[in-house]
Amino acid sequence: MYFFRNPSWIDRRLLSVKRVEDLPESIFYEINKNLGAIQSNEPLVSIVIPAYNEETNIVRTVHSLSKNKTNFGVEIIVVNNNSTDRTQEVLNRINVKSYLQTKKGCGPARQLGQQMAKGKYILMADGDCIYPPQWIEKMTRELQKGNTPCIYGRYSFLGTEDKPR
Repeated sequence: MYFFRNPSWIDRRLLSVKRVEDLPESIFYEINKNLGAIQSNEPLVSIVIPAYNEETNIVRTVHSLSKNKTNFGVEIIVVNNNSTDRTQEVLNRINVKSYLQTKKGCGPARQLGQQMAKGKYILMADGDCIYPPQWIEKMTRELQKGNTPCIYGRYSFLGTEDKPR
């Protein structure tokens, strides 16, 4: 018996996917539909995600962000850090802003994303993480308190059959 299990809000359909071609088209439809409800042309919050060879992980990441419950206008920016896999192909199927940063490294990718961001608040995310349903709301509320220049959220590893949390 495992004492700790993955949170119920994690979409288990996406955990077992290893290849882009194994992703059902319905996942892309769902992501884009959900993004339509939270993204804004005049965002208060910009979410910047550097991505290097994250063709399947970026789907999980954006899927989790698209399911966030927030009252803030949001934009999601993914910076393709010169990936050699199908990351850009996947980004072309998802309704997020994407930019190419040919200079290698997370720093240059994050910098480009920040330069392109329109939001007053910038949340940094990672291309291989899954975010809880209130992440955008909670992080932004903390930043709005006034004297908070930076915040960092907790994280947890996902459990698998052979390596539970």
